[in-house]
Amino acid sequence: MSRILIIEDEQAIAELEKDYLELSGYTALIENNGTKGLEKAMDEEFDLYIIDIMLPGTDGFEICRQIRTEKNTPIIIVSARKDDIDKVKGLGFGADDYITKPFSPSELVARVKAHLAQYDRLVTAANATANDDIIRIRGLRIDDTSHQVWVDGVEKNLTTKEYELLLFFARHPGQVFTKEEIFQKIWDQDSVGDIATVTVHVKKIREKIEINKDRPQYIETVWGVGYRMKV
Repeated sequence: MSRILIIEDEQAIAELEKDYLELSGYTALIENNGTKGLEKAMDEEFDLYIIDIMLPGTDGFEICRQIRTEKNTPIIIVSARKDDIDKVKGLGFGADDYITKPFSPSELVARVKAHLAQYDRLVTAANATANDDIIRIRGLRIDDTSHQVWVDGVEKNLTTKEYELLLFFARHPGQVFTKEEIFQKIWDQDSVGDIATVTVHVKKIREKIEINKDRPQYIETVWGVGYRMKV
């Protein structure tokens, strides 16, 4: 049974999230303080985190950033802040998704299920025994059996979504995809209003694998269309 940590200072919202998640078969724990929530997130093992931004103590952005220094566990930000800059910032700190309040509890559960399923698929691939699923593109090497990425022999630490997106591009070299197509294939959700998610993740990947992110040699921007893996 998947364990989910909810870090939310509005008790009524936290309880609502907890109730719907438990009705769907998950175990959910609540922390109302950001600092205590971060401690629990780092000290214990959870399968997914649901984090508010505005919290007493440590804010949600910092919690997200610190979790990402050690864990690839899916993170969903749930916040009343609707500005695009907050969404971009949250995704930039490593969140996998961003939901604005008020929201439908059933939508939250659906997104939790989707992220857990995607993460499970990646973990399964990482634990596979086969050794022949290795992709090489110039100095880039992706080993999908161990979920590892190297550039010029140096290992790079990618989040779950960053890895999945990079692997998608690498498996379709030279093929151009629109941001809408990428979002639907990687996040498996309706892309309306979520284009920033793709843009932010591509930016973060470039920062990790490109020598010069302003002149990328791997993930190329096709202006007016989308992105492709250069061959």
